Amino acid sequence: MIEATGWAPHTVRGFLAGLKKRGFEVVVHDRVRQVGPGKDGAKGSYTVYRVTAGPVG
Repeated sequence: MIEATGWAPHTVRGFLAGLKKRGFEVVVHDRVRQVGPGKDGAKGSYTVYRVTAGPVG
């Protein structure tokens, strides 16, 4: 989504949190963490989220 929309990472995370708050099921599908100096996430780390269902209820 970051590449497709040009949004900042925190904006995409906020968007996904908003979907979850509105009743959508948002789950982590895949997480790849490249370890950099000091065990910080290095460039190339990413998480794949999946919206699996529409609003519940």
